[in-house]
Amino acid sequence: MIRKLFVIVEETHQEAGQTIAPPTRKAAAIAVIGNPHAGRHSADLSALIETGAHLGALLGQRAVAALGIAPADAQSYGKAAIVGEDGELEHAAAILHPKLGAPLRLAVEQGAALVPSAKKRGGMGTAIDVPLGHKDAAFVRSHFDAMEIRVPDAPRRDEIVVAVAVTDSGRPLPRIGGLSVDQIEGKDGLR
Repeated sequence: MIRKLFVIVEETHQEAGQTIAPPTRKAAAIAVIGNPHAGRHSADLSALIETGAHLGALLGQRAVAALGIAPADAQSYGKAAIVGEDGELEHAAAILHPKLGAPLRLAVEQGAALVPSAKKRGGMGTAIDVPLGHKDAAFVRSHFDAMEIRVPDAPRRDEIVVAVAVTDSGRPLPRIGGLSVDQIEGKDGLR
C-alpha cells in the first residue's frame, strides 16, 4: 500500500537578522499510499482507519529519529493528508482522526494535547501546511506554527499523501506571550 516514504528536516539558523542558537528544527515524515476507496463510495472505511494507526507509529518514529532526539524531547506535532482527485476528504479523515493520534503520542512520549490537523484534495505536487502545536499544552503560543510539505509526483488520482511533523522547539524568536514551556502541566492538554 505504501508507494513512497521520505523525511524532510528544516532548520532555522537566522531570523530577522538574529542568530538562532540552537537552531529551531522541524521534521516531517511523509508516506504516499494507495487509496482503496478511490473512485467509489464506501460505507466502511475501516481499512483506512487501521492504516492511520500504522502510519502514526511509523511516521512519528521517523520524524523523531530525523531530529536525532529522544522521544520525550519532541515539543510540537501535527498531521495532514492530501487525497488524490478520485478520493474524498472523508478518506483523509479516516486516516488522520480515529487511530493515528495514539501511536503518534507514543512516538513523542506523552502528547496530552490534541494533534492539530489539516486535509485537502489535490493533484500531484499539491502543497499542504501541516499545522503544529505543543504536544502537551494547547495554550503554548510559541509553538503555534506549520510546516509546508509537497510531493512532486503525488498524490496520484488514487493515492493519499500522509504527513506527520514533529519539532524540537517552538518558532524562532517567540515574543507574543502566553503560556511558556516551563509552565506546562501537561495534564489536560490545554495548560
